[in-house]
Amino acid sequence: MAMDAVYHASTFEPTVDELTILKRMEMGELVSMTTALKEHVSARLIEWGMIGKTFDGKFTITDLGRQQIRRTDA
Repeated sequence: MAMDAVYHASTFEPTVDELTILKRMEMGELVSMTTALKEHVSARLIEWGMIGKTFDGKFTITDLGRQQIRRTDA
């Protein structure tokens, strides 16, 4: 087995911090690499495709990330 293989659970259960950053991004905030490092943005968000990078290197939410925080009426 390769040492650089990344394990993914069958479902993504975001932490409170991950949900917070996704919500901030949904509201239009672009997160720089410096801010991401300072606020310990989870690499899982990138690995699972919840956030992506813009052409200038800032992080932004993807459609998959928006689905994660979509509000549903129960």
